[in-house]
Amino acid sequence: MDIRLEQASLHWQHHCVFSDLNLTLPGGQWTSILGQSGVGKSSLLQLLCGIADEAAITGQIFCSDGQPLAGRVAWMAQQDLLLPWLSVLDNVLLGARLQGGTVGSEQVEQARHLLVQVELGNRANARPAQLSGGQRQRVALARTLFQDQPLVCMDEPFSALDAITRLKLQDLAAELLADRTVLMITHDPLEALRLSDRILVLRGAPARLSDPIIPAGQTPRAIHDQQVLQLQAQLLELLAGEAS
Repeated sequence: MDIRLEQASLHWQHHCVFSDLNLTLPGGQWTSILGQSGVGKSSLLQLLCGIADEAAITGQIFCSDGQPLAGRVAWMAQQDLLLPWLSVLDNVLLGARLQGGTVGSEQVEQARHLLVQVELGNRANARPAQLSGGQRQRVALARTLFQDQPLVCMDEPFSALDAITRLKLQDLAAELLADRTVLMITHDPLEALRLSDRILVLRGAPARLSDPIIPAGQTPRAIHDQQVLQLQAQLLELLAGEAS
């Protein structure tokens, strides 16, 4: 399902962050947006997720299936947002409980299967406090997958992790979110290049989206891939130019 955001505008404290911004998310592809802090990346994501303050940010959203996007977005944040009094399994099932109250055996089996996929099948009954940061974010990824929505929005989902754990989670996300429509906000050009089919840079004042950068090859791309390193340098120069 293709998704289009048209004429998005954000004003904050009498300042125009961006205006008349258009964004297309091709179905089944991973799109990443890079940009300096405060340029409006997360606000753009929140608008698509339906959690933005409509008094400050506005825009029209169109889906290729003709249905509204509202209620059909799975969101994965930088923080894992796990409820500490629930088990790992119940955290994965939280969305189903909030929607319907009663969780069936098929949903429980699906959640257990997802925990196996994120390599936490033996921690289903653990509490979040018993897990490492990387394990907690794996649970958050399983919860996101369990929602099974047409659009997955990710707001710097791996930025709080150490470098090695981050690479492992990137690999896992690329595998489990293959053929999904994903929009990820990140500050890390290498992360965007490893995972994305399309990369956009939000820059300027008011901010505008760049033309898409489309890396070649299958994801997750190797960190030593020559094309990845060349594009990383270009993206860093572009971002550094915005900061100067």
